Amino acid sequence: MLFPRPAAGPLRQVARRLLLALLVLVITVVIVYVGRGGYHDNADGTVSFLDALYYSTVTLSTTGYGDIVPYSTVARLTNTLLVTPLRVIFLIILVGTTLEVLTERTREQYRLKRWRSALHDHVVIVGFGTKGRSAAQTLIGRGVPQDRIVVVDPVPKVVQAAADEGFVAVTGDATRNDVLLRAEVGRARQIVIAAQRDDTAVLVTLTARQLNGTARIVASVREEENAPLLRQSGADAVITSSSAAGRLLGMSMLSPSAGRVMDDLITYGSGLDLIERSVEASEVGRRARELKDLVVSVRRGEDLLAHDDPELGALRAGDRLIAIHRAT
Repeated sequence: MLFPRPAAGPLRQVARRLLLALLVLVITVVIVYVGRGGYHDNADGTVSFLDALYYSTVTLSTTGYGDIVPYSTVARLTNTLLVTPLRVIFLIILVGTTLEVLTERTREQYRLKRWRSALHDHVVIVGFGTKGRSAAQTLIGRGVPQDRIVVVDPVPKVVQAAADEGFVAVTGDATRNDVLLRAEVGRARQIVIAAQRDDTAVLVTLTARQLNGTARIVASVREEENAPLLRQSGADAVITSSSAAGRLLGMSMLSPSAGRVMDDLITYGSGLDLIERSVEASEVGRRARELKDLVVSVRRGEDLLAHDDPELGALRAGDRLIAIHRAT
């Protein structure tokens, strides 16, 4: 499982550690050179800047030849309170890779535990190819927070790309229970299945429905003949990608303008958008044709009524409008 994080290249990390080590060395040299009167050099009795650099180097590396030693009280106190902590910091920088791995594992475990305890009513997207990525972008555009979307994909590179884009991502085969459990499917509100193969989509749907009997499952298939299998497996809605694309191609050939309008409707965020929203208090009692948005259908309870259905009548509180809305 990968959490989104800022990317940092290996060369940048190495350069940062080298600069930190150099900074510690410079600070130590300055401390020793300023207090050089409290040090004794067995060679000539005095400590020059080169001697201070030499003493700092062998001290930080814990070599300690003993040819330059602090003899005054101030120098020894300075070594105890300042140089020794700097030596520890220098060693930490040298073994920073190991410490970083241990710290990163601890941090990831803490983030995972906190994430699992706080996550509920989220959206799980199985498959982060073209369809899955477009579904995620549409959800974000409609107001779903990015941290409420969990991506599941069997390809590590795809999962890493999803994490780089800011999604929590899980690597694994979504037909397996343990993989979906890592994505907390049991507490999800919606599940989007955009697998590359129809048989995979059917197995994922069966597994997801077994783990969560109330979530809304929307699945995509390539072939129309496989759509009934997905519905029987527990999918609430099935989108046939190849048939939909074929119908849009045919419409664009016969009526280019109608094709452009349809393409605009299914492209979120520009021109016209097809949205579903609740009836506002000011709209209750009015006719569907009287609203600012172009109402296509109205969902009333379990019924979906066309805008010109005689049974529709005036709009009621609790109705849901499917309308064409101009994007802002």
